[in-house]
Amino acid sequence: MDDDILEQYRLEAAAAMEVEAQRRIAESTDVENDEILRNTSLSDVDDLVPALLARLGQVRAALDGHGGGIKVTSSELEDDGFNLVLDLTGACLSCGAAPGTLQGVKTDLESDEEIAKVSFCSSLLDTFDDLGREFILAHGQVDFV
Repeated sequence: MDDDILEQYRLEAAAAMEVEAQRRIAESTDVENDEILRNTSLSDVDDLVPALLARLGQVRAALDGHGGGIKVTSSELEDDGFNLVLDLTGACLSCGAAPGTLQGVKTDLESDEEIAKVSFCSSLLDTFDDLGREFILAHGQVDFV
């Protein structure tokens, strides 16, 4: 019974977080433009960053709300989709939650059918303290190149 209650609370909390994230994203973005970008092939956009941001889920609320962003350092179109190397920008560089942000960005973008792989610029590792660097390398499930 305790497991059922915990699962119910987990689901309720997840749903509330999703609603709040979507509200925050809607407040800070052009929702119609994001919809257009999500429905436009990445091959057809001039600037990948807005198109990638439009494809993010809850992690976008954290990026937008905390003064951070992403930058594309490399983009290659392969047979199976785009291979991207990204960097974080702004306040994300000094944030203790950056390892979770990287995981969220990777997960959200790799769920898009046009994106085969997301890696991150190895220079990001220099922005973490020792503990953060150890954590992201051991448990982050993200690649640095």
